[in-house]
Amino acid sequence: MKKISIKVSLLAIICLGAFILLGLNNDSNISAKDKNFYKDIKIFNEVFDMVRKNYVEEVDSNKLIQGAINGMVKTLDPHSSFMTPDLYKEMEAETQGHFGGIGIEIMIIKDVLTVVSPIEDTPAFIAGLKSGDLIIKIDGKSTKDITVMEAVKKLRGPKDTKVTVTIMRENMTKPKDITLTRAIIQVKSIKVKKLEDNIRYVRIAAFQERTADDLRKEMKKISENNIPIKGLVLDLRNDPGGLLTQAIEVSDIFLKSGVIVSTRGRVKSMETKSMAKNNDNEIICPIVVLVNEGTASAAEIVAGALQDNGRALVVGTQTFGKASVQTVIPLEDGSALKLTTARYYTPNGRSIQAEGITPDIIVKYIKPSEDADNDGSGDRIREKDLKGHIKPEQEEGSQVDEIQLKDLKDFSDVAKDNQLKTAVDILNSWDIMKKNLN
Repeated sequence: MKKISIKVSLLAIICLGAFILLGLNNDSNISAKDKNFYKDIKIFNEVFDMVRKNYVEEVDSNKLIQGAINGMVKTLDPHSSFMTPDLYKEMEAETQGHFGGIGIEIMIIKDVLTVVSPIEDTPAFIAGLKSGDLIIKIDGKSTKDITVMEAVKKLRGPKDTKVTVTIMRENMTKPKDITLTRAIIQVKSIKVKKLEDNIRYVRIAAFQERTADDLRKEMKKISENNIPIKGLVLDLRNDPGGLLTQAIEVSDIFLKSGVIVSTRGRVKSMETKSMAKNNDNEIICPIVVLVNEGTASAAEIVAGALQDNGRALVVGTQTFGKASVQTVIPLEDGSALKLTTARYYTPNGRSIQAEGITPDIIVKYIKPSEDADNDGSGDRIREKDLKGHIKPEQEEGSQVDEIQLKDLKDFSDVAKDNQLKTAVDILNSWDIMKKNLN
């Protein structure tokens, strides 16, 4: 324990020395800030030492340090977090799209653990968990003050083991226990289907490690048929995002040239600009991109890139509005820091943070009449409603974490999906519109 206290003191001394050196080249105001910083570090060290020595029960120093780190990161924005080694492994499993669990996306909404969406054909989906369900207990233990990653760790586990979630749902008079048997969840991020008149439907559920590669394979299969594609519907509705690199690669599949996305942060190294490359194998047919309030992050990058480059028509409703970049920084002990390090901008220089992408054509989703008892109506909460969200950059004219997603049972059923039908109608009349415009 003494070693930990000494480490904290050494950290303070090192920080002080660094800032004194920096202060030689700065004005007196910066120097005053340095002194305040050192004073704060000293107070932290004193509090840490008092708690360690005088708390009514002996405490684990590592637990105190982790608690302090968690508290510090929580003062930032909703997307920054500290991950223990176990939680970091869970995050890596998620981006790989293969893990043992029950198959739900979750978020902390108004301080309550909430179901964002059940993944199709998983234990959660089959058991009837719905978007907007509040998970108040896991295996009988309260989820109050739980973090998303902590909840993920509790919900995931080996195949065939059981977990019980206690939920509250709108119109429920009392909590309900649902016991689920975990399974191997294999999230397939790409789904492709042929619609009428040789219009192709491509659904991207999330941006994972193999999303771009899987999409290229599917596009190659389509081109090998040597039958011209009349149009393509790219469905990004309820896509929560994922890896920035995959969003860039996916955008490049549809673009021959132009900016895809740029990023800017406080650190010079975070200033990047990604450009499309002409690979001579891009899909050249007309494209309609479907979006809604659940379209977030990496999915918004793709929608913005295709929209700003004039490559696609965006149809649906205003997107989630998460335009920040998180960098995952592994630490020595196997833990990691997920830190918001930059904002991203669409090709036209738009920052959509806390605003979202406005579709070219606004089309609200209409629930089929047979599902009217669960129409998902009501206000949806987006990035701008999140506690501690990064503010939009007003000077750039820009105006995403509870998401109450609609339960679209079949994303490729034109008869039951008015947004998809609109997209198909647009593609069917594309040549006529183009002729009239010319």
